[in-house]
Amino acid sequence: MVKQELIARSPLRILEQSLSGGLGKGNIGVLAARKGVGKTACLVHIATDKLFQDKPVIHVSYRTRVDHIITWYEDIFKELARQKDLELPEDFHDEVVRQRVIMNFKQDGVPTEQVLRSVEALITAGHFNADTVIFDGYEFGRPESAADLKKFREFAARLGLEVWFSASLKGDEPLFNERGVPRELESFLPEMDVLITLKSAADHVRLNLIKNHDHPVAKGLHLHLDPKTLLIAEE
Repeated sequence: MVKQELIARSPLRILEQSLSGGLGKGNIGVLAARKGVGKTACLVHIATDKLFQDKPVIHVSYRTRVDHIITWYEDIFKELARQKDLELPEDFHDEVVRQRVIMNFKQDGVPTEQVLRSVEALITAGHFNADTVIFDGYEFGRPESAADLKKFREFAARLGLEVWFSASLKGDEPLFNERGVPRELESFLPEMDVLITLKSAADHVRLNLIKNHDHPVAKGLHLHLDPKTLLIAEE
């Protein structure tokens, strides 16, 4: 009952509706913004929602340390329960954590092929039936990135996975073209099924849907990231 309530009352149901059912298996989704705006927090909220649905998640981090990611999972888990005023059974947390694996790689030291082999080995030989894989901190500005994204797409399609990325934007202003696409990511857009940008507003971070599969983007997401709780929330 606890999980069903957390799932039903999550603002991520709005995101799924805006995406005509969600990202979908075999597809690539990207959250893009400047560093420190809240991309990882959004990804952790998306991952936690999957975990509540008993859908295992692999979180691949390209950052030096992963302790802050574990802390985000813990904080978001507790905040979701607090906001919904739910009493969680003692074993609920452990049940959720068992369905999550965090992996760590250095992008300049481990080729993408090796990363994908390691993730696939965990899923197949390790019998970890992942639903979603997150690649957090991947640098899109490298010479090999265009070829890499095609490898990620083939990997997602072959294993039937939802794959999410964070993309840190580093370019000069204006960051975005007239369609709202980050200029740094324009060449990668054909390989992305969903693109969401995060922009700082007065007291929150707004989520903007830029690409929705092959559908026209008719309206906004009506979602924002609360900088105090790190949770995605309704406007």
